[in-house]
Amino acid sequence: MMAHAGAQFPEFRDRSVLITGGGSGIGAAIVEGFARQGAKVSFIDIADADGRELAERLSRDSLHPVRFHHADLRDIPAIRSTVDAIVAHSGPIGVLVNNAARDDRHDLEAVTEEYWDNNQATNLRHVFFTTQAVVPSMRAAGGGAIINMSSIAFLLNMPEFPAYSTAKAGVIGLTKSLAGKLGPDNIRVNCILPGMIVTDRQMKLWLTEEGIAQTVQRQCIKKILHADAIVGPCLFLASDCAAAVSAQSLIVDGGIF
Repeated sequence: MMAHAGAQFPEFRDRSVLITGGGSGIGAAIVEGFARQGAKVSFIDIADADGRELAERLSRDSLHPVRFHHADLRDIPAIRSTVDAIVAHSGPIGVLVNNAARDDRHDLEAVTEEYWDNNQATNLRHVFFTTQAVVPSMRAAGGGAIINMSSIAFLLNMPEFPAYSTAKAGVIGLTKSLAGKLGPDNIRVNCILPGMIVTDRQMKLWLTEEGIAQTVQRQCIKKILHADAIVGPCLFLASDCAAAVSAQSLIVDGGIF
């Protein structure tokens, strides 16, 4: 059972929720978290097999079917058509979680113009354009909540991914600007900065047991953080409990020092 399973937010029941990059890792945990609340959950992912499997599995025990939409978020027309389809079948979107990203490592010397542009499209550009596509229905419904996913990576001067770090810093600037623009429409925009979250992908590609142990020692909370550590903060920021919270960045890293 997920650690946040006991927290209930009645306002999410029957509400249309969209998560990008929801097929695996943190995104999948967020999809499950909102599905447990009785929301009408839709998620977008480029990984077709993972997305279909997750939607089928969660739909067995959810109040509403969990709907998977296959799309490449680098394709702006695909974002717009997918959002239109979600609004058509689930109603105005009340919560948007812009989670999709790829933290691929890249050497400074090896970055080309094409790589840089693709990295920004993968990690930053879609955050704006998905929000732009969702806002009309959210505005018409009288308000909503948007949560953007950044990262502590750029705060730690990590050298392995300058393009990714730039994008994740940009997510915070975008969050604050959108909060200022959309606040009069009763739309709140906030940001979460995860720390070291141990997922299958991270273990397969980057993390080692030694590296995990070293990071845990730097945390105030001496335990390994998994994807469900992000779900509670996300539910809170989307909920009525955070009705006066906007333009904020919440670090969820176990208290790294």
